[in-house]
Amino acid sequence: MTRPVNPWAALSALCIGFFMILLDTTIVSIAIPSMLRELNAGLNAIVWVISVYLLTYAVPMLFTSRLGDRFGPKRVFLAGLVVFTLASLWCGLSGNVEMLIVARAVQGLGAALMTPQTLAFVSHLFPPAKRGAAMGLWAGVAGLATIAGPLLGGVLVQHLGWEWIFFVNVPVGVVALVLTWRLVPDWQPKHAHSFDVVGILLSAAGLFLIVFGVQNGQQYDWGTVFGPVSVFEIIGAGVLLLIGFVFWQRANRREPLVPLQVFGNRNFSAGTLTSATVGFAMTGMFLPLVIYIQSVLGLEPTMAGLLTAPMSLLSGIIAPFIGRASDKVNAKYLVMFGLTALATGLGIIALQASPATNPWALVPGLLVCGLGIGCIFAPMSNLTMGTVEPRLMGTASGIFNTSRQVGGVLGSAAIGVLLQARISASITSEAGTAAASLPEQYRLPFTEGVAKAATSTGEFGAGGGPSPMPGLPAEVAAQAGRLVTQVVHSGLTDAARQTMLLPMAVLLLGVFAAAAMRRTTPRTTPAATTTGPVPVAAKPA
Repeated sequence: MTRPVNPWAALSALCIGFFMILLDTTIVSIAIPSMLRELNAGLNAIVWVISVYLLTYAVPMLFTSRLGDRFGPKRVFLAGLVVFTLASLWCGLSGNVEMLIVARAVQGLGAALMTPQTLAFVSHLFPPAKRGAAMGLWAGVAGLATIAGPLLGGVLVQHLGWEWIFFVNVPVGVVALVLTWRLVPDWQPKHAHSFDVVGILLSAAGLFLIVFGVQNGQQYDWGTVFGPVSVFEIIGAGVLLLIGFVFWQRANRREPLVPLQVFGNRNFSAGTLTSATVGFAMTGMFLPLVIYIQSVLGLEPTMAGLLTAPMSLLSGIIAPFIGRASDKVNAKYLVMFGLTALATGLGIIALQASPATNPWALVPGLLVCGLGIGCIFAPMSNLTMGTVEPRLMGTASGIFNTSRQVGGVLGSAAIGVLLQARISASITSEAGTAAASLPEQYRLPFTEGVAKAATSTGEFGAGGGPSPMPGLPAEVAAQAGRLVTQVVHSGLTDAARQTMLLPMAVLLLGVFAAAAMRRTTPRTTPAATTTGPVPVAAKPA
């Protein structure tokens, strides 16, 4: 039995779930200071709350894209939506940071089941000539969710508590379940895939070891982790496992997790690298920005989120128009412009940042970032996926989405460790300078006390610093307290500015990758002229 299926209604239903899982890649950032206080956790542990979600989101995606090919993308999407929604409830109920990290890992698995199916449905529901507009909606949702996280998160954290950034997913998840069940066709590709278990284990272990080593390097002072094993040996083992993964993909004659022939497509290879740089920058940029806005400029979570709202709004407005334009012009120039604009916006913010900056003076730089983000996703997706062979579409979708999430994992880990290192160094340096204004007998204890606290950067997450030294005369204690605030604010500002240079550099790498892509012209097919609903077989899921 067949019934007419409205492709736009089906895509809209899928986009609700897609919006929710991408929202959770950034919504946690705005809650970092609150989590540091209320969970009594250090900055490194809270960064793991972000990174573990991205890790369990990225690693299984190559596998979950095959599940959609075998069991039907609608069924896999619904299963992932159930896992994600229940895990969100678990996150909100977590009483300590360790439990929250475990719950976030499960939440990431649910997201990994869902994401590849959305892009596969775009290719199934829309003919080539109309995919640009569909990609525009998909990209608009992606950009809006990634940037709207801080705004929604700020309101929830300030008025209800950090737990509600997860509880809010429960009613949204239920609505998405109902709409997906009703509006999305039960398309069955029925590809009998074999599953590359060795490839899954090699890629998962390799990525985990690299992220663990990079993110925890500062905590272990880049030395021994346990026994004779050092941080660099863990990272090296991860790199060797990933090299082994590539060789196994070449040697596996059955059905490798990553068919290397897909990288023979120039646009796909360049687009995948570009996507990784975007994931790195967009995940990494929020950590220093939120620490600076809340802990230095003193904005409440709601106001901090409101500050980024114009960026969110602009990116969401222009993305659909850019999606349509990507069908008519050479889309790689749109991508290159977007990457350059995002890097420029971060540069403007870094140049303006100081402890005395008016927060609203950052809006122009944030708007430039929003302009860039709105110009990236649709043309990048259109160019990358537009020339992939239909038989490789599901796998290619998984690889493309995985590349962005892997970039996000590496961005979260690298930015986290760089920020911790720069906070420690900057605050220690500022303390040495500030101590000169104290009576001589108090200078060394002041400097040593602040430097010791700076090695545990979580103490500064709420904008405070070490308590004034006990036993000081009242006048000296008051002066020391003022100096601590000055030192912490100046140190956090310098650390945030320096850390923003890393995503800027990675975005410039993305510009070079995007430049390698070639313009594609969608083929006109009989289906391309269809203006009404597309008849698709509909079966109960």
